[in-house]
Amino acid sequence: MLALRLARGSHPLVLLRRLLVAAASAGVGFLLLCTLSHAAAHPEHADAAVPRLLWCLVPLAATVQFAVAVTRTDPSTRPRSGLSAVGLGPVRLAVLGAVSTAVSCTLGSALALLFFLHLRGDLSGLPFDGAAAGLLDAGAPLPLAAALVLLALVPVSAAGLSAYALRAERVPAPVSPKVPDPDVLTEPEPPDPAAPPAGLPWGVALASAGLAIEAYMARGGGRGLLPLPGRTEATPAGVLAGWTLAALGLAVAGPGLAHLCGRLLQAVRPGAVRLLAGRVLMDEARRIGRPLGVVCAVLATAVAGYALYGAGSRPPGPLAALGGVLVLGCTTATLLTSALEARQDRARTARALLRLGAPASALRAATALRATALLLVFAPLTWLVAELAALPLAA
Repeated sequence: MLALRLARGSHPLVLLRRLLVAAASAGVGFLLLCTLSHAAAHPEHADAAVPRLLWCLVPLAATVQFAVAVTRTDPSTRPRSGLSAVGLGPVRLAVLGAVSTAVSCTLGSALALLFFLHLRGDLSGLPFDGAAAGLLDAGAPLPLAAALVLLALVPVSAAGLSAYALRAERVPAPVSPKVPDPDVLTEPEPPDPAAPPAGLPWGVALASAGLAIEAYMARGGGRGLLPLPGRTEATPAGVLAGWTLAALGLAVAGPGLAHLCGRLLQAVRPGAVRLLAGRVLMDEARRIGRPLGVVCAVLATAVAGYALYGAGSRPPGPLAALGGVLVLGCTTATLLTSALEARQDRARTARALLRLGAPASALRAATALRATALLLVFAPLTWLVAELAALPLAA
């Protein structure tokens, strides 16, 4: 009940982000129900149900990532003075954020079920009753228990990961006290917040290995695996493995590349604006670089997928298009939400700089400089990986 009251009194932008989470959850729920109905209507093709279900895991993961990012930026889950006195400490706030996320995702799953039944013709009295009866296999009964289990995947996963993310971020880990030695003078060693992330070499290695595997396996065509929903031909197994490793490499290398952009901004006698932009980018490399790397991985995979499927006479089906829209939309929204979270965290620093006499135009110039540096590094890299991934397919 407290989660519902906080949601009702939230800012309109917060409500909009929650509605977007519900819409993404509805899209994933609709894909899962379509997979279930197809399996129930074609029991003789039971082997094809598992690949279809595996394709749904990609938009499901993107939706859960977006839900966790929205929960982290929700003002109602941020610790404030006085809340601990009424029993709303960091742990309770994490539980409250998880409940709010579960409510949004459950609303989306319920809408997906109603819309699915309506298009199948199981619910009447509304326009377009049974408009997609053939596509959704309306002739076969829908297992209700299995449908409810599939629809619960997004709310349960999003709520659990949201609670874990909030608790790991805002609950300090217990530190064992150390007794200082009076005979030894020690100086404090605070950790450097701008320490470079350790994922850049691993990301480069994964992307290189993925491209090499794809180039080697695509020569012989590979084995059929994971047919795209709406198409009869299958994706070669080597191509799929290469895509996965290359995309994972971009996502892993994202924080390290963002940190490198910050260092490049401060190179060669930087001024105040470049120094500020580079230092802020280095501090936010882990928060911004990871979703940015995921977006680049999705875009590179989309270009490579178009090289494989887009040139054919038969375009991908509507379910594959819905899944692609969900993945691209959720990853982009996650990046924008993470950027908003970073802006909220540095708001106090910006106010302090303004009080010290820094012009507001300098802060805006630093923001534009950070965005330009990220674009100049990540855009060519994404295009290069996409072209290298599509080259064996075009050949």
